[in-house]
This record gives sequence, structure tokens and C-alpha cells, in this order.
Amino acid sequence: MAGSNNAARAADGQAAATPALQAAPSPAPTSSRSDGSRAGNFVRESIGELRKVEWPTQNHLIQGTVVVIVACVVMGTYLYFADLIFNKLVSKLLLGQ
Repeated sequence: MAGSNNAARAADGQAAATPALQAAPSPAPTSSRSDGSRAGNFVRESIGELRKVEWPTQNHLIQGTVVVIVACVVMGTYLYFADLIFNKLVSKLLLGQ
């Protein structure tokens, strides 16, 4: 059906849409370098990327830590009370105690 649609467009004076063909990417060339030089290159590039990182200030670090601790306390308190309620509920309704 798609072929007849393109033929109809060509008959109407419109250019037929044909997808452009692209060459497949060639595989990476195999290097004869040893694993040691590849590891050294990796370490150098990693250090270079770590220098670009915007590290948090002490205030940001403290603020983030406080947020995590408060969230843990809130969730722990919620789970504690939910456990108490469900423990009583299961004991009375399902176990008949």
C-alpha cells in the first residue's frame, strides 16, 4: 500500500518521499595497546571529569544531611504507629484475640 501511495503522490506532481539511506557505523578499530595504557587513560579521563564537578559546600552538605535525617525520623515514626495499629487490627479481627 505504501508503494501505491508514493506512486499516487508522484502522479499528482508531488515528489515521492523516499527515506535516505545511511551507512552503518563501522566497528571500533581494535587497538594493539596493552590493558595498562587503557587503564591509565581511563584514570586520567576520570580525574579530568572529577575536576569539572561542582562539589557541594559545607552548608549544602549539612542541609542535605538534616533533610535526610528528618525524613528518616518522620517515616520511622509513621511506620511505627502504622505497625501498632495493624498489629492490634490483625490480632482482633483475624486471630480473635
